[in-house]
Amino acid sequence: MKWFSRGDGEGFVVAFVNNLVQLLILAPLCSGVLGFSPELIYGRILPGVAISFLVGNIFYAWQAVQLAKREGRTDVTALPYGISTPGLFAHVFLVMLPAKQLALAQGMADPERFAWHAGLVACFIGGLIEFGCAFFAEKIRKHTPPAAMLATLAGVGLGFLGLSFLFQAFAAPVIGLVMLVLVFLVFFGRVKFRGGLPSTVVLLAVGTALAWATGLAPVGGPGAQPLAHFRLYFPVPVLGELWTALFGGHIVAYLSVVIPIGLLGVLASLQNIESAAAAGDNYPVRPSLVINGLGTIAAACFGSPFPSSIYIGHPAWKKLGARAGYSVLNGLGITLVCLTGAMAALTWLIPAEAGIAIILWIGVIIAAQAFEVTEKKYYPAVVVGLLPALAAWSMLIVKTSVGAGGATLDAALVSGAARAGAYLGGGFALEQGFLYSAMIWSAVVVCIIDRAWFRAAAWCGVGALLALSGLMHSYALTGRDTVIDLPLLAWASGTWTPGRALFPAGGAALGYALAALVFLLAKFITVPRAEDEVA
Repeated sequence: MKWFSRGDGEGFVVAFVNNLVQLLILAPLCSGVLGFSPELIYGRILPGVAISFLVGNIFYAWQAVQLAKREGRTDVTALPYGISTPGLFAHVFLVMLPAKQLALAQGMADPERFAWHAGLVACFIGGLIEFGCAFFAEKIRKHTPPAAMLATLAGVGLGFLGLSFLFQAFAAPVIGLVMLVLVFLVFFGRVKFRGGLPSTVVLLAVGTALAWATGLAPVGGPGAQPLAHFRLYFPVPVLGELWTALFGGHIVAYLSVVIPIGLLGVLASLQNIESAAAAGDNYPVRPSLVINGLGTIAAACFGSPFPSSIYIGHPAWKKLGARAGYSVLNGLGITLVCLTGAMAALTWLIPAEAGIAIILWIGVIIAAQAFEVTEKKYYPAVVVGLLPALAAWSMLIVKTSVGAGGATLDAALVSGAARAGAYLGGGFALEQGFLYSAMIWSAVVVCIIDRAWFRAAAWCGVGALLALSGLMHSYALTGRDTVIDLPLLAWASGTWTPGRALFPAGGAALGYALAALVFLLAKFITVPRAEDEVA
């Protein structure tokens, strides 16, 4: 098989535009939500993204050629690779934004750098998890119910990708509603535009035209200088910054996000490798996952806080006739955009509203997939697994609104809300470690449906240990945000002060322990009930 074929051109356009949409969302999130400077975005973060793109796309193209040689075929398609969409939003809203709020609350001199450091740590540790799990990913998958894995990711998709951008779409309804209809028409209606134009190109063109017609563009207003950052940015290792970040108190504070996102990234990549195998391209799992992890590690070492992933869509690229070349061109094209400062001009020209409907569609697809590949009897487990992520997203909206209104997020506000019937304390407790609790509760419901009482007790035992350690349901108010509260770590390091609760989530830990006891007794105190029998 040759490196380039006729279908690689169209495959490249589709892949490049899809990745470009992610970058069009990434850059405004970094500047608008996190307040990062252009120097940090264009000089450090995007060059780091470029390195991860090159590492992955070149390898997966080479891997496709090698598979074709071994099997004597000419129709092998490379695995699609790019930034992990759920990881992108998790690192922005669940790692870097809380870190910046903490830095502001504590009066740190450089909150931007503190938040960036938190993202670097999350990306680096996530890459190590992806790399390490390449050697036993199948065992993790074997012992975790599929409904629990998929529901955890679906909750992130439905809340942080779906509802967030649905709100933004209805805030600018002229462009938002039209783009929603077009995206749903193309992807749910399974149609294409006449003339053979790639759908994503048409969607971005229409969205951009509407944005300019309604005044949403140019981004930054008439005084913006889109070419001010147009120059060559060489990727520079940030090992010194990463070393400082690793010992800056970020690791333990964000383990409740980093570990489950890393595990879910591994499992999602594994599922996409299996999807490629079902389409006829049977890639070896271990090297594919190893490079996936190394790409994320490389991103962190060169300044990007965003993990990479083997993503969904291999069968679609195969149908387009794309082979290995589209992956090479995609890597080179995104690298060129990231290293030249061209993103500044692109974000000036194409506002986020032009592409948010595509991201919303990704969120809906992630949520729908949890139902599509799960047995019908486990649907309740999927729904239960969605709730913690939706709660976490709701709490993010509450905290953002409280901060924007100039109020202080303190115990008085939480207790006042409880008296009014809004139990923010419970929401904040559920928010911390919500990825863990989503997986645990979904797995518990699966075990209940299967009447696997001892496995359900084991999952509750895991919940008790996580709550007791403080990695789940334990929070502290900073005045601007909520952060995970880990007094056990303070006690071990000698910084714990008398009067501070050693187990702030002790009530939750006891609740999980008692729930485990219920399951251990269930075999002896319950009997099966007929489907039509009243409970």
